Amino acid sequence: MIITWRGQSFFELAIKNQEHKEVKVVIDPYDESLGLKVPKVEAQILLVSHSHSDHSNLSAIIGEPFLIKTPGEYEIQGVFVKGIPAFHNNNLGKEKEMVTIYKIEAEEMKICHLSDLGQKELTKQQLEEIGAVDILMIPVGGIYTIGAKEASSIISQIEPKLVVPMHYQIPKLKVKLEGVEKFLKVMGVGSIEPEAQLKIKLIDLPKEEETKIVILKAR
Repeated sequence: MIITWRGQSFFELAIKNQEHKEVKVVIDPYDESLGLKVPKVEAQILLVSHSHSDHSNLSAIIGEPFLIKTPGEYEIQGVFVKGIPAFHNNNLGKEKEMVTIYKIEAEEMKICHLSDLGQKELTKQQLEEIGAVDILMIPVGGIYTIGAKEASSIISQIEPKLVVPMHYQIPKLKVKLEGVEKFLKVMGVGSIEPEAQLKIKLIDLPKEEETKIVILKAR
């Protein structure tokens, strides 16, 4: 599996299904309002966590992907996707602004994308629905989502093997977010050299109990 981060919450996953065919999954493509160059990417499966323009730019996608934008369970071309409802704020639904957490199962690995999560902690039901996670994509930039401290607490709840932070300040981003350095400090980790992509197989996952953090370059 190859995981590419495009900035904000926009990810591209190149997956080999059980028939050894490549399936591209794209999550939360943004539009030009962010100030970032919008890449054109191909997808067979497109996941949209909520309707904000920086997460739902369908025009950035080449092809006619299977679109998922609501909670539920789906299986497309050998890739299993589960959508779990969550809140964009910490008022637990009082303002009725919802997002969808996505869990993807492919290549014997479990990937979870937490969207624009605003809850300070996950509920018992959400944790049960998410289950075991190998790779967690989590917002850390605060302001519109959880920040470094809340992200650290949620990582402790989920206990993933790998964490890929997202939705934080990067060059040219017009909205003001906290940088990833604050998250690393809270996690007790020094600077991490960013990687262009995360190329990973089941055998590559950390064997030790301690969670590993991977920083990706926005491409």
